[in-house]
Amino acid sequence: MMSVPDHARRVAATADAFEASMTRFLSRVEQATDAAAERVPPDGGWSVAGIVWHVAVTNEQFAALVDGSVPLAIAPEADFVETPFSEITALVPDKLEAPDTFHPPEGVTRAEALARARASHARLAQALREIPESRGLWSVNSILGPVTVYQVGDWASAHVARHNAQAKRLIG
Repeated sequence: MMSVPDHARRVAATADAFEASMTRFLSRVEQATDAAAERVPPDGGWSVAGIVWHVAVTNEQFAALVDGSVPLAIAPEADFVETPFSEITALVPDKLEAPDTFHPPEGVTRAEALARARASHARLAQALREIPESRGLWSVNSILGPVTVYQVGDWASAHVARHNAQAKRLIG
C-alpha cells in the first residue's frame, strides 16, 4: 500500500497533468473560428468540434470510473503489482478506433462541444483530486488491459494530448 504522502503527491500530479493538458486543448479550440473547428476533413474523420466532443465523452467515462459512479473497478489482489504506465501506453496503436458511444453526433458545433468539454474537465479534475487512497490501485479492465484508477488519470492526460495534436493538425 502506498503511503499517504505518496498518494497525495500522485493524486496531485495526476490531476495537475490532466488539468494542464485540458487547458492547452481547450485554449487551442477556443482560439479557432467556428468554421475551422466545424470543418470535416475532406478525407473523412471528425471535425475539431467532433474531436472535442469525443474527448468530453471520454472524460465523462473516465470520471465515472475514477469516482466509482460506474462501478467497474475492482480491489487488487494481495500480490498485485501495478504495470508501469509507459508499458501500457506502448500498446496504443497509431490509429485506435473509438467505440461508437464515444463518437460525436453529426454536425456538432464548436460551442456545444466546448460546453460539454468544460463540464467534463471540471468533473474529471475533481474526481482525480478526490481519489481515496484505498481506491487508487483498484483496477479496471480496459481496451489496453488492466489499468489502475490512478492510471485512468494518466490515460486521460495522454488521451487529451493525443487529440490536441490532432486538432492542431486540422486547425493548421
